[in-house]
Amino acid sequence: MKKTIIIAILSLAFGMNMQAEDHVMAATKHHEPSENPASLELTLKEAQDYAVKQNRSLKNASLAVQEAYAQRWQTIAAMLPQVDGSYSYSNYLGYSATLSMMGNEVKINMPNVGALGVTASIGINGQGIVGALLNNLAIDMKKIALEKSESEIRGSVMSSYVSVLALQSISSLLDSSLVNIQGLEAITQNAVNAGAAEQTTADQVRVRVNTLKNSINSQKRNIELATNSLKVLLDVPVETTLTLTEDIQTILSPERVLSLLGENFNIANNLNYQLLQKQTELAEKNVHMAGWAYGPTVSLAYNYTNQMYYGEGGMRMTPPNVVQVSVRMPLWSSGKRAAGVVEKKIALEEARNTLSETTDNLGIQYQQLRFNLQNAYETYTNEVDNIDVAKRVFASTTNKYYWGTASNMELTNASNDLISAQSSYVQAVLSLVNAQVELEKFLNN
Repeated sequence: MKKTIIIAILSLAFGMNMQAEDHVMAATKHHEPSENPASLELTLKEAQDYAVKQNRSLKNASLAVQEAYAQRWQTIAAMLPQVDGSYSYSNYLGYSATLSMMGNEVKINMPNVGALGVTASIGINGQGIVGALLNNLAIDMKKIALEKSESEIRGSVMSSYVSVLALQSISSLLDSSLVNIQGLEAITQNAVNAGAAEQTTADQVRVRVNTLKNSINSQKRNIELATNSLKVLLDVPVETTLTLTEDIQTILSPERVLSLLGENFNIANNLNYQLLQKQTELAEKNVHMAGWAYGPTVSLAYNYTNQMYYGEGGMRMTPPNVVQVSVRMPLWSSGKRAAGVVEKKIALEEARNTLSETTDNLGIQYQQLRFNLQNAYETYTNEVDNIDVAKRVFASTTNKYYWGTASNMELTNASNDLISAQSSYVQAVLSLVNAQVELEKFLNN
């Protein structure tokens, strides 16, 4: 019967330990980073998914969730049966004990002795139970932080992706404008060589050519900078060739903007609100934890000891089976526990105030973000129209200059307007995508 009990206790402890290790190992598994690709062709959605999978900061946030699971299991396991085994061997080197009994001396041999012991114990108190609940809240908070980090990554990828597309479209526009004005430069220089025009006129056209070239070179550097920023978010080497396959008009569509503007605000979906709500719940549980410092701790232990003597003699003074039950109750701590409860109650009140203030402010913030998006979209549509007008004016002025019906000053003004329009267009695109990203994150969309 004793052996059966011991084997059962050891099997239970071993099984629970293996289960805990399997749970933790499963939680800490993650994919190894993929090999660095030589080239990538990505839509916006594919780029966001790729960044979520590869981003190291996001991997750390995911590991933090897994770490919280491991901490919860440690808290729970501390309240489950704990089994320890021991073995000791004592060699008295031939020593014999002498006892005096009624004037007679009796020698007692002290044989070598081995002792096998198994101890099973369990201890439960209120703080341990509340601690497990605190771990559950910690897991929820880590998950919200992970979701928030993922939302930040997706928003950053969208901003960077659209920036590259906008700069590429402007670069293409300037390239076509440069071809046209270079044709005018050649025609003007031929007229100068034929004596039909002054060199000053040709020089002024050349200045326009150089100005456009400088603007094109600047755009190319901006495209490279924006592309490298996107590569950083995707966690790919700078040598990787990126091809963005989605059109900017598809991403910044009126339908998507109107859908966002018409969406109702549900405060329960806001990640900042969710996080503050969990922090308030955590503060409440901390008050309970501090209160349980007054509670008892109940412990139950079973100890089995088997002594084996190697030689003659020896007295078995240790009982083979011992069961212990204890209840420990705190009585006096000079106000330490009371102060701890007061501290946690104050922290709870602070958390509730912060949650109430945030709840009031989120509605105002939502209205402001809607206004920002609406204003940014109106500005964007105006700038799209402006750049179309600037392109048409430049093309018309170039044609008139070719036939001699437009002055050099008109050509200069049309070129400057085109460059100014492209700069305003890029700024409008960035403002629109940032406003859209901020509202989507706010709505947890």
